[in-house]
Amino acid sequence: MDVQMAVFHCADGFLKQLMVTKLSQCQYALPLLVPDPFTRQIEFPLWTFRQINKSWKMKIKDDKIISQTQPICKAETPVVFFFRFGSVSSSKSQLMNSLINEKHNTFFHRNCPGSSKTRVLMDGVVEIAWFCPSGKDKDKFTDCVAFGNLHGDAGDHEKQLQILTEMASVNVVILPQLDKHDRCAAHIQNLFKKKWPLICLLTEDESAGMKMKKGKFKIGLKDRNQSDVSEELRRAINECLSDSSYTLRLENVFTNSKFKNSDIRVDEEDDDDCRRGKEAAQQMMSLLGKKHLTEIKESFLPHQGKLWHKWSQMNKELYRLKTDKIEKEKGMKKTEMNKIRKQQHNSEISGFMNFFIKEMHSNNEHEKTFFLKWLRILLDEYTSVDLTALHHNYNEKWSTVVNLKKENHNKSEQLKTEQNELERISEELQAASFGVEHIMREIGQIYESCSSVKKNKKDMQIDFSSLPSIAAKMMISGFPLELMDGDVAHVPLVWISAVLDQLIQKLGDQRVFVLSILGIQSSGKSTMLNAMFGLQFAVSAGRCTRGAFMQLVKVSDEMKTQMNIDYILVVDTEGLRALELAGRSTRHHDNELATFVVGLGNMTLINIFGENPSEMQETLQIVVQAFMRMNEVRLNPSCVFVHQNVSDVTAGEKNMEGKRRLQEKLDEMTKLAAKDEVYDAECFSDVIKFDVQNNVKYFAQLWEGSPPMAPPNPNYCENIQELKEAIVSNVSKSHGMMLKDLIDRIKDLWEALLNERFVFSFRNSLEISAYRRLETEYSKWSWSLRSAMRETENKLHNQIENEAIHEVDRTDLQGELEKTSKEVKKSMSEFFEKDKDKDILIQWKISFEIKIENVEENIVTETKRKLNEILQQRHLKKKIDAQRTQHENTLYEKSKKLALKLRDEDKTNDEETLKKEFNLFWEESVKKIITDTPSIKDTDIMRDMEDILSNSYESVPVGHLRKNSEYNNVVTVQSYSYYVQFKKPSGKMEQVGDTLKGWFGIGPLSKDDELQIRSLVTDVAQQTDKIIQSFNISKMGYNNSCIQQLIDYIKARIIQHEGGPVKYVFKNEFFMDLVLWICKRANKMITDQHRLFRDANDPTTYVEKKKDEYYSIFRKYCHGTTSTAIFAEIICQKLKEPIEQSVYKKTARNLADEMSSNCESFNGNRSNLEKHILKRLAEEENFDKYMDYIKTPRDHFKSFIRDEVSRYITDKFSVSVLPKIKKNTELLMTTIMDSAYKSAVQVNRGDVGLWLESFTQQLKDVLIFSEKDLSGVKCDDVNDFKLLEGVIRKKLPDIMSEISSRLKTKTFEEKLDYKFRPDELLIDHLCQCCWVQCPFCAAICTNTIENHPGDHSVPFHRVDGINGCIGENTIIISFAVEAAYM
Repeated sequence: MDVQMAVFHCADGFLKQLMVTKLSQCQYALPLLVPDPFTRQIEFPLWTFRQINKSWKMKIKDDKIISQTQPICKAETPVVFFFRFGSVSSSKSQLMNSLINEKHNTFFHRNCPGSSKTRVLMDGVVEIAWFCPSGKDKDKFTDCVAFGNLHGDAGDHEKQLQILTEMASVNVVILPQLDKHDRCAAHIQNLFKKKWPLICLLTEDESAGMKMKKGKFKIGLKDRNQSDVSEELRRAINECLSDSSYTLRLENVFTNSKFKNSDIRVDEEDDDDCRRGKEAAQQMMSLLGKKHLTEIKESFLPHQGKLWHKWSQMNKELYRLKTDKIEKEKGMKKTEMNKIRKQQHNSEISGFMNFFIKEMHSNNEHEKTFFLKWLRILLDEYTSVDLTALHHNYNEKWSTVVNLKKENHNKSEQLKTEQNELERISEELQAASFGVEHIMREIGQIYESCSSVKKNKKDMQIDFSSLPSIAAKMMISGFPLELMDGDVAHVPLVWISAVLDQLIQKLGDQRVFVLSILGIQSSGKSTMLNAMFGLQFAVSAGRCTRGAFMQLVKVSDEMKTQMNIDYILVVDTEGLRALELAGRSTRHHDNELATFVVGLGNMTLINIFGENPSEMQETLQIVVQAFMRMNEVRLNPSCVFVHQNVSDVTAGEKNMEGKRRLQEKLDEMTKLAAKDEVYDAECFSDVIKFDVQNNVKYFAQLWEGSPPMAPPNPNYCENIQELKEAIVSNVSKSHGMMLKDLIDRIKDLWEALLNERFVFSFRNSLEISAYRRLETEYSKWSWSLRSAMRETENKLHNQIENEAIHEVDRTDLQGELEKTSKEVKKSMSEFFEKDKDKDILIQWKISFEIKIENVEENIVTETKRKLNEILQQRHLKKKIDAQRTQHENTLYEKSKKLALKLRDEDKTNDEETLKKEFNLFWEESVKKIITDTPSIKDTDIMRDMEDILSNSYESVPVGHLRKNSEYNNVVTVQSYSYYVQFKKPSGKMEQVGDTLKGWFGIGPLSKDDELQIRSLVTDVAQQTDKIIQSFNISKMGYNNSCIQQLIDYIKARIIQHEGGPVKYVFKNEFFMDLVLWICKRANKMITDQHRLFRDANDPTTYVEKKKDEYYSIFRKYCHGTTSTAIFAEIICQKLKEPIEQSVYKKTARNLADEMSSNCESFNGNRSNLEKHILKRLAEEENFDKYMDYIKTPRDHFKSFIRDEVSRYITDKFSVSVLPKIKKNTELLMTTIMDSAYKSAVQVNRGDVGLWLESFTQQLKDVLIFSEKDLSGVKCDDVNDFKLLEGVIRKKLPDIMSEISSRLKTKTFEEKLDYKFRPDELLIDHLCQCCWVQCPFCAAICTNTIENHPGDHSVPFHRVDGINGCIGENTIIISFAVEAAYM
């Protein structure tokens, strides 16, 4: 007991109250007066009693029994006060226990286990306990009686003795014997003189009980039977109580004039926060006035009344329309619902609600919690009397109805009348229920109405957006939040989502495990949860939880490591087949409720009262049906069946028999439910993983004996602990869910239930979420494969250009990709095995494994094709490269000769002479090169196209087009009717009709014809893009044969199309406009690539760029620099361009990798990219771009990616691009220096050719640089390889700095071929997918594989007709109109 008191002294007001409440529930005595261990000032902890209610029954006249339930603070009861003087042989507390409950130690005494002789903190403490009668003849006392017990010698605690003897109705003193010389004699004599009853128990006296005078008794204890003494004492107390009318009300004790100045500290008055919280709650309650309880909600909480009921009903109807004019009906419903919301918004906020909102916005969290607790206490007091009367009336009326049904003798009219009366009382009960939850419901409806009309209420002092914060703070403080409004059976989604969003803001996106509980009304669910987690759900047989409430339970830091979650979210429900729903369609309501909480929970406790499952057959079928639905949408919550109130002796074989019966009943219910749900299941284990041995718990009776005096059954507490351990074990194996996911889960579940198509609706939303996550992961996997292959492609490309390899083998490419492929497959396996939605994802595992294999195969095939093209073009390119190398090396040699000549003539000291001589030499040399090699001209794609069309296709009216400078965009035209002529039909009338249609442009083409032509245009555009890339113009140069090939290809495709099963041919205008459109879109790409070719190969351009380099080497020759040093400088100059290209390519790949991870629009699947495209379109509000997106989505996607990449490079140039350039430059410089050093070590003397061979071999993977680049440069006298390596090491940093200094934001466009740019790398990754569009709404197929098998599909269709046509009487089409996911 000293330990208990130590905790009590250290606790704050809330913990003290919790301790005392729990002690009361366990039928233990409570501390009434507590002396401070240091100052000895006495405290009366009145606050700790505020949550305690006591119930009892009393027998009155005619054996009629009345029930009472009262807050113990307000109950007026007689008090029997026990105290002792001196040291006595008998235990006072043990004697008191025999009076109250001989089977339970209400007062801790010397003979209890764990007791000790010494007392440190209990001395002077006064405890109190109550005897509550059950209304039976065996009751020891007929009314509720309080028993006070002063611990220690009363002579040492004068103040407590004085207070209690004056408070008591009967005083009972224990002392060795009555002796006038004893130090306590004065006290005894004083008590004898007073009129208050006194009973003296003498431990050294053997005499039986004796009445000394009225109200004064003496009973001996020595050597007497305990039960005899108890019986005598009980009779004496009863006699004293019958003569005394004095009663005590705890909350009035120290307001009494007798005790007002007693220097007793009352905790409620001493704690400022508690006092202010109480005052605020009392002030708020005073605003209710004298309204009848059934009128309060209508008067003070108007937002949740008829308007909310009507809105909820209409919202359900909105999802369940059964009419031919659904859209019209839906529009009318929505208009009406908006009107209701406006009416709600126009409703005045009562002063009662405004006061509450103001108090909840105070900054003092402690005071706020006291306010809420006081408000709950005062509301319970306010409603308890009326609710008790209503429940009494309901029970009486229910009994009448039951009796009439049994009799059934022509009393149908009377029965109907009584049933109507029962229904009326039921409605009154519903109206009279009034608690903090209803206030929070009102706040929720205020918020929803304001959110709907998007403005604040006039009479509200704060902004409505701050209301969810109130509820979020309450949840964090441990208060439950209403999830489903039980009165209207509706979930206020807007409010709940806003509260949970606030919860995320305050706590972060925490991981929670949702524990749901189901069971019939008053089956002990809330009691079990309160015992297990210390929650605050309302508990009593008369007040059942309505709807569903959720409450957060914080997981301690030490348990987090074991459980892997931050909170348990407990969801308690209105009981199935609830009393309050009598007279309604409970079957449907129970189904909704069960499905909702089972779907929400990671684990569901199914609570059964008793061990016979046949008593809750309906409930079991509801539960089984709910689990069946969860299984169909691949939610796999676990379940535990809890049988409450099972006899303690039911163990071993009896439990096994009970489990067998439960298994049989579950299997039977599964078959019944399977018929309703059209589900293939024969037994319960087909629906959910269920182990009857471990997932069925038997709970002992809660009370050990008969209430109200029965203490809790210890076995029940053990059962609670076992269940708690089972839950913890389950939690540790579960991933739970994030709070953000919980919001989506609640929304999806409720909307699915509203649709009455639970499985289809919920699966859609749930699977979309899982599938999108899978697609995001798939995008990362495919990017990893492409990224790895790009590195390999770059390496092999360099080797091909360096003539290090002469063929590319498929096996080698697969080998290069093997490591990355294994990593991707491992990542895939882990994702499908460990993801929280693994049971949903499993359906796509095989298809995505095949997808990845296809991607890998395609990557290898495409890379081999590209490299083979480079191999084939290498032979054609040799002449161009050799010519350029010859020009460069000839200039080197001629400048060397001139330098040697000037050196011999001793003219090298004059810089002006050197410059003059060099300039003359340079002009002559360049003039000769230009004469031998004509310069490369600029391109004019459109002119070449016009010339080819004019020469090869004379029938095409090119002149007319050129004159007008206009053409029809073949992609955006609404109809292709203008472009076609019908083939000659067989019938004359048909011929005339089609001709007239053609003349007048009425549009003879069918929808199928239009779609076929549009598909042809799109495919031709895609194929011509590939043809242009295959030209490799940046390396091979451009000539008009490229345009000729494009035009010939377009013509061939048109002829091929016309030869198919079509009834038309194309006019020349179609061919011309298609060619013009293709050439115009290809113009920039071809021009940019040709510019790169010209910069690299036009003698005027590339030779002039190198003039300074040649002059530098010329000067060195003039000044007698060694051949080795000059050769090293020539090597460095030759390396400049390959280094620049290598660094830019590597940086481009790095940027593409970075953007695929960090750029929001690129870091997911194509659906994510499309979301950002749509957002951009909405922001820009450019109609032409919308049309471009609808008509040519692939081109629009490419354009968007290029814009995003350009913007990213511009914005991140200094923080991302430059650091990458620097890093890649340094890495490459290190590689070159290492190669020079290793070559110098390997070839330390001898032929420079060997050194050069070794040097270029080591660089063949990273640079396009080979010995042929130095052919023609004489280096026979180069033999000091250490010097060569040293000069390269010295000169290389300058070259690297020069490359970096030339870098600009447009460098990639200016320096790199299309295929190496970061935007093209991302396009290659994100646009290699299906681009087929829905024929009606133009939505793009979401399949990530081009030319995939099976139907095309989209998650959401757009408005019908956006593509220019709609389906009439269409039943089945090849493009899946219903949203599908693969």
